[in-house]
Amino acid sequence: MAITMNENPPENAVPAPTMARLVEGCRELHIPLTAQQIDQFEHYFQLLVQWNERLNLTAITGYEDVQIKHYLDSLVSLPLLAEELGAPLPWTRPLRAVDVGSGAGFPGLPLKIAAPALEMMLMDGTQKKVNFLQEVTTALGLTGVRFVTGRAEELGRQEMYREQFELVTARAVAPLNTLVEYLLPLVAVNGLAVIYKGPGAPEEFVAARQAIRVLGGETVRFAPAAVPFLAEGRFILLLKKVRATPRQFPRGQGLARKRPLT
Repeated sequence: MAITMNENPPENAVPAPTMARLVEGCRELHIPLTAQQIDQFEHYFQLLVQWNERLNLTAITGYEDVQIKHYLDSLVSLPLLAEELGAPLPWTRPLRAVDVGSGAGFPGLPLKIAAPALEMMLMDGTQKKVNFLQEVTTALGLTGVRFVTGRAEELGRQEMYREQFELVTARAVAPLNTLVEYLLPLVAVNGLAVIYKGPGAPEEFVAARQAIRVLGGETVRFAPAAVPFLAEGRFILLLKKVRATPRQFPRGQGLARKRPLT
């Protein structure tokens, strides 16, 4: 016998709590969130969906999917950073940070919302995406956020950006042996680069070890990261800048991509 499902919830149904997956996932990651922060994540979602109708920001727009595949996926590095730096959560250290290739704001904006003390710069090569990031930041009432339109391989050669950041992040930007040439010139000596990678990370890491060394980096952590509610494999790579990057890096004209260091 066929069962007909009622598409409309009963009048007395209790609505699902706002950002329920995010809240539960952050509890699992031991990341405390205030009511204001939860509201900021909700507002961010609404703006992301609105802007995505006219600007191709992301293929992931479902309510739960954004919470898991964007928000929690971005925040999974925060407990690792706290452990590495001896900075207990909630985060209170005002590190100078830059998110390279921010796009729709991941991981930079979720990290900034969850850790407001971060002095965050959002970097992207597309002005329209930077415009989106500026609108989100204003709408959410975030302070201590700066923006720059440009490519890391160019900005990393400029003194105002080169080796100026204690924390540099990147997610889904380029293969690792290319990406480290974009990131490490921006990292201050003794600072950290935090790189988010998918299931192919072990192979990418093997190919990038020489580039990491040449660019002044040292691997302090490379391990799987368990993102709550996400079955896909994730890895977080933490690199420490142990010496200045040689002046010839990053190479311009797309050479980091065309001829990665080996």
